[in-house]
Amino acid sequence: MPLETTRYEARRRVRGSLALAALLGVFSLLIVYLYPSIAESSADIDALIEAFPESFRESLGVEAYSTIEGFVAAELYQFIWILLLGLYMAYAAGGAFAGDIESKRLYLVLATPVSRTRVAVEKTLALLTPLAVLNLVIPLVVFGGTVAIGYPVDPGYLLAVHVLSLPYHLVCLAIGVALSVTFSRSSIAQVSGIAIIFLLFLLDSVTVGTDVEWLGDVSPTRYIDPTEILLHETIHLGDALLLLAVALLLLFLSVLRFQSRDL
Repeated sequence: MPLETTRYEARRRVRGSLALAALLGVFSLLIVYLYPSIAESSADIDALIEAFPESFRESLGVEAYSTIEGFVAAELYQFIWILLLGLYMAYAAGGAFAGDIESKRLYLVLATPVSRTRVAVEKTLALLTPLAVLNLVIPLVVFGGTVAIGYPVDPGYLLAVHVLSLPYHLVCLAIGVALSVTFSRSSIAQVSGIAIIFLLFLLDSVTVGTDVEWLGDVSPTRYIDPTEILLHETIHLGDALLLLAVALLLLFLSVLRFQSRDL
């Protein structure tokens, strides 16, 4: 039966994905419903933001709280959606293969007439479950919340944030998968995935506006900026395509590693 492994693995992740969507949905509504009170003193807040170094503002995507777009981008998308969800994707992918190797479950799967390539591809596809759920739920929650408070965001650019962040999250997932097929202990793969994503984020943050800014080019966060999309309505398709290419390359190398490694 085609994609049998994917369906089985995806069903195991649905409950956790729905729980995560509920938590992020509630948090998103809290952020949105804070904005009317923030808007009353937005001029003072923007003046305070201007006092921070430019590198600090650019690294955290904090530019203006005088608009709902700038507020939501900074408080929700720049930190929660990009950094924390990226860490989660690397963590979840880190346990996908290493966990089954550690528990000996993968031996039972490979004892059936199924190739390693098919197992690797189908298990990786199942890791997309939380991304699919979150990208269906969160934009509706955010848009509905902003409409309810009388400060609606542009639905087109809100959707663009979610679509263009997918390649970034795929890179985080691919890093986790690469570690998962390399190590035989899930804890090592998961912690390593979190560490790599966070260190890449820091590398991007601390090098912005410096003489060594080029070092941050290796960080995937350099190529996705929700503030640019929501606040400035600027879309860089080339950056998204580059991230997608990197993700596909990492996943291809992971499949090769899984095929050749000694289980």
